[in-house]
Amino acid sequence: MFKRILYSLAFICITGICVSQSTTQAVASGRDPNVLYRNEGSVGIFAHSRGFGLNYMRAKHITGTRKKLFEIEALNMKHPKEIKVSNSSDNSKRFVYGKLNNILLFRVGVGYQTTLFKRADRKSVEIRTSYYVGGNITFAKPAYVLIYRENISGAKYQQSVKYNPELQTIDSISGKGPLVDGLSEIKIYPAVYAKFNLSFEYAPYSNKVKAIETGVILDYYPTGLPIMAHNPAEKFIVTVYVGFVFGKKWF
Repeated sequence: MFKRILYSLAFICITGICVSQSTTQAVASGRDPNVLYRNEGSVGIFAHSRGFGLNYMRAKHITGTRKKLFEIEALNMKHPKEIKVSNSSDNSKRFVYGKLNNILLFRVGVGYQTTLFKRADRKSVEIRTSYYVGGNITFAKPAYVLIYRENISGAKYQQSVKYNPELQTIDSISGKGPLVDGLSEIKIYPAVYAKFNLSFEYAPYSNKVKAIETGVILDYYPTGLPIMAHNPAEKFIVTVYVGFVFGKKWF
């Protein structure tokens, strides 16, 4: 009985080593081993309806068609009413009139992915659906603009000042202020978010990740996020996006 157990364990170990070696050799030679990888990591770039962003995603198989996900995203957020203008009277640099804050946000979330249609072969496309929920930390840096001042001798010079809709008119602004101005005045706005997407995976090998993603995201700010003057601070922000994802899979 004891010998049978030893023989069985030895057989399992040898089989596992052979499978692992054959898989490694297949990948090294450029062939598709067509096995289920337990882990996945990828990075992506995406454009959303109010800006651009980058993300990192880590996945782990729970079953053959379901994965648990973890993601981190960094992106900017613009207001739909942002329009760049220039003061034609003095060939000024273009600026967004009425903008209160420049927005940069970071999302961290967890979710699940389910495979809807598996690939019949490596020339086909796998369709997957995912959802995430998580937290959002948003940094709002006050917008600065350039205005003309006069010294005691009457000579004009430009000065960077924090935009104030009660003081500056479009004619008094000569351009956009330096990006570094206002860094010490950054405010943080916490939020929560939910995301739903579809991904279309088309990598030529099963150990690679290449996909196109598209989906919708809802961010909720309890205190509201101020971006443009004369517009209410937004509590609910809905965006749609499309992006490209690249990565790899491993055991």
